[in-house]
Amino acid sequence: MEFFRIKKDIPFMRHALIFNVISALTFVAAVFFLFHKGLHLSIEFTGGTVMEVAYPKAADIEGIRKTVSDIGYTDNQVQSFGTAQDVMIRLPVQKGIDSSRLSEKVMTALRAHDGNVKLQRVEFVGPQVGEELAHDGLMALAMVVIGIMIYLAFRFEWKFAVAAIIANLHDVVIILGFFAFFQWEFSLTVLAAVLAVLGYSVNESVVVFDRVRETFRDRRFGKLATPEVMNHAITSTISRTIITHGSTQMMVLSMLLIGGQTLHYFAIALTIGILFGIYSSVFVAAAVAMWLGVKREDLIKPAKEKDETGGAVV
Repeated sequence: MEFFRIKKDIPFMRHALIFNVISALTFVAAVFFLFHKGLHLSIEFTGGTVMEVAYPKAADIEGIRKTVSDIGYTDNQVQSFGTAQDVMIRLPVQKGIDSSRLSEKVMTALRAHDGNVKLQRVEFVGPQVGEELAHDGLMALAMVVIGIMIYLAFRFEWKFAVAAIIANLHDVVIILGFFAFFQWEFSLTVLAAVLAVLGYSVNESVVVFDRVRETFRDRRFGKLATPEVMNHAITSTISRTIITHGSTQMMVLSMLLIGGQTLHYFAIALTIGILFGIYSSVFVAAAVAMWLGVKREDLIKPAKEKDETGGAVV
C-alpha cells in the first residue's frame, strides 16, 4: 500500500557522513549523561514501600497522587490496581522511617480526604529485588540483541547484521540518554518500551535491507553503485514508512496525552524510539552497511559454469 510514489531517488547517502558524525556526537553525549547523571530508577529497581488501599467508589488517582506529594513524598507511584476502587501506592526507601510508620502517615493523609479508604496491604520491597529486576532486564536486552544479529546474519549477510545492531543500539542509548539528561523516572514500563523499540527499529531496517537486496538482484539496476542502490531502496520505502510510523505514533500520542502518569514515560520512550528509529534506519543502518562495503556479490551467488555436456562444473 502506498499513498504516493517518488519517481526520482533522493540522494540520502550523499550526506551520510555528515549525519553519521551527528549520530556519533549524539551517541557520545547520551553515554556521557548516562555515566554522569545516571538513570532515575523507580522503586521497582531501588526498593521501597508498597501499599494497597481500597475505596468504596472509583478512586481519584490524581487526587491521591497530590495528597501523597503534599506530605513530602513527591517521588511516588500511584496507579489503579485490579479495579477502579483499588489503588497501589509505591514509595521509595525513606531514611529513618520504617514501612509501618510510613503507611500510617500516608493513610492519615488519605483519610483526611476520604474517611472510607481502607488499607489492604503494606510491604517493604528490598533493593535486592530491584537488583534482580535490573539484571533480568539487561539479560533480556542482551538476548534480544543476540537474536537480532543471528536472524539478520542468516536472512541477509553479516554486514547487514552489524549495521542493524549498531543502529538499534544507537536508538536504545539515545532513549536512555534522554531519560538520564532530564532525570525522567525509569521504570519497568519504560524498560518494556525500550525492548519494543528494539524490535520496532529492526523491523524498519529489515524493510530497507530487503529492498536493497531486491534492487541488487534486479537487472534493471545492474549498473547502479552501492550508494545509488541504497538511495533507491530508501526512497521506495518512504511511503510505507510514513504509513507505518505515522499510524503507530498516533496511537502512542494518544497514550501520551490521555494515558495519565502511568503511561506517560512509556509513551515518551516509544515516541523517541519511533523518531530515532526512522532516522537510524536511513542514516545509520544503511550508511554503516555501505561503509562496511556491502556489494552485489554479497547477496547474489555467482552462477555455476557448465561444461560442454551441460553439467555444472564443481
